[in-house]
Amino acid sequence: MNRILFRYVLRSYAAAFAGIFAAMVAIYLVVDFVDLGSSYQGPTWAVDVTRLYANKAMVVARQLAPAALLLSAAVVVSAMHKRGELTAVGALAFGPGAVYLPVAALALAISLGMVWFDEALVLPAGRRIDDILTHRFNRWSAWLQGGYQERQWLRRGDWIFFLRSGDADIGFSDATLLQVDDRFDLLQRVDARRLEWLDGGRWRLVEAVERRFEPGGASPSRALDALELELGVARDDLRIRAGRPEQMRFPELFDQIRVRRRAGLPTHLFRLALHNRVAYQLAGFPAALVAAGLALRPGRRGHLTRAVVEGLAIVLVLWGLMVIGRTLVVTDRLAAGVAAWGPAAILTLAAIALWLDAEGKLPRRPAP
Repeated sequence: MNRILFRYVLRSYAAAFAGIFAAMVAIYLVVDFVDLGSSYQGPTWAVDVTRLYANKAMVVARQLAPAALLLSAAVVVSAMHKRGELTAVGALAFGPGAVYLPVAALALAISLGMVWFDEALVLPAGRRIDDILTHRFNRWSAWLQGGYQERQWLRRGDWIFFLRSGDADIGFSDATLLQVDDRFDLLQRVDARRLEWLDGGRWRLVEAVERRFEPGGASPSRALDALELELGVARDDLRIRAGRPEQMRFPELFDQIRVRRRAGLPTHLFRLALHNRVAYQLAGFPAALVAAGLALRPGRRGHLTRAVVEGLAIVLVLWGLMVIGRTLVVTDRLAAGVAAWGPAAILTLAAIALWLDAEGKLPRRPAP
């Protein structure tokens, strides 16, 4: 009987999740197309729009999965309540675990699967979206928001680098190097057409103009076809990649955090993206349990409208905590790990409290 009940709740939850998830993704895409449809022009716009929204569907699915998990849990348990099935389950001496366990099993499996889905499919889909918007529909705001500006300032030891284009592997074009002392006084400036790595901390500057700033105010300069300098900066130290952290895979995020930390660049957004890659999806697991726990409360009447409203309230709380956490991380007032895992931790504590209440292990106020 236990297995039959487990499979029944599991199937009901899976069916509700599939329907709600598909409906949420479809509604989002339709609204987005209606809002932006007039900007899609060109002889091949239909093909381009199809490719665009096929990729958007994957990105949106990743964003809406936790919300779909908790809404479907609330709907399924409330429907069982309304049909009197929970009363029958209680009469057969089955506790709340008969409902919690299948919901928890499927929610955890989907949450973990969405982590893989995000890493394997959503990341390249996000890059393709930016590429289609930029090159097919001339929406360069996508290019700018993607963080693809190549210019970057870096500091390593006594040297400050202004790198306008290129990377550490192929070399940098139109580079400026500034050497400063402990008081941040400028000692030397070198402008070069190209900056190329040689070995260790040695770099070659091609077609360079070197200017030194002496204590008396003199600033002699010289032009050189090539200049080799020991900068004490390894190639990996300048392996800084442009782009949104949310569009980087796990190995790239780890590498960028390491390289940027050594280069003296902020890493909080990269650490937040690294934590959120897992924390955001796993937040759907305790959120589903909270929604199920609210629907299982004693004396509750099974109204689907109330279940949906409660589910949406949890979604708003989760979204609000994430936005506040990100803002605090950007302003360097909160650790990235705390901001990413905080909402999931709060939902977990709420789920545990609801579980204990359902098991009768929390003190109840006597009825007046």
